[in-house]
Amino acid sequence: MNSAMRTDTFLPATGILLAILLLLATLSTAVHAEPADPEEIADRVQARYDAMGSLAFNFYQDTRGEMTGRPRRGSGRALFYKADGLGRMRWDYQSPDRQVILSDGKFLKMYFAELQQLIITPAKNLESEITYTFFTGKGVLREDFHIRPADEEFQPEDADLYQVIKLIPRTPHSQVQDIHLWVTGESLLRRFSIRDHFGTLTVLNLSDIEVDSLLQLEEKELTTLFSFTPPTGTEVIEQ
Repeated sequence: MNSAMRTDTFLPATGILLAILLLLATLSTAVHAEPADPEEIADRVQARYDAMGSLAFNFYQDTRGEMTGRPRRGSGRALFYKADGLGRMRWDYQSPDRQVILSDGKFLKMYFAELQQLIITPAKNLESEITYTFFTGKGVLREDFHIRPADEEFQPEDADLYQVIKLIPRTPHSQVQDIHLWVTGESLLRRFSIRDHFGTLTVLNLSDIEVDSLLQLEEKELTTLFSFTPPTGTEVIEQ
């Protein structure tokens, strides 16, 4: 084979590099051209959380809208335990004021330090509370919501880190118009954006997520964790 034939057969080094770059550009376009199906994302999230026995995370909450006046912010830690089927839950707000929202599966207790009040009500009243039903395994995304692509304003800054889907309650909900969920590549929820019918937006950012970390606890420890005794002088209101 003469040199002219070899030149026609093999690309020079610069030609090979150019071909690789063009191929990568084509592949990159193909990957991002078709967004993931929202229902498939929801199914992955559902499967991940259905497999959990417990969940713990820190949260930062921001609520704003015309009806709320100035933005309201809060932060704390949340715990969920469902391995025994009771659907136990605890939210500890550390700021701006101490609040404890707790369910042992039978009763819901809400403590407000600023008001010096503890409200006790049957846990069944939580059945319409969206984060409770999902995190405790009592809710199914496909059954409870229409699942749609995210609104433009909620598109993630980094599509490689998060995918965002929109949930619209199938049955009209008095406090929820729609929800946007930020989902990681590990099918974990890192942010909720809940909008009510007045346009008020509550954004819940989650961090330090721990999956099944409570499963190692004995029943006595769990009972202590999901119980609350208010300070002396607290007004107790049973509903």
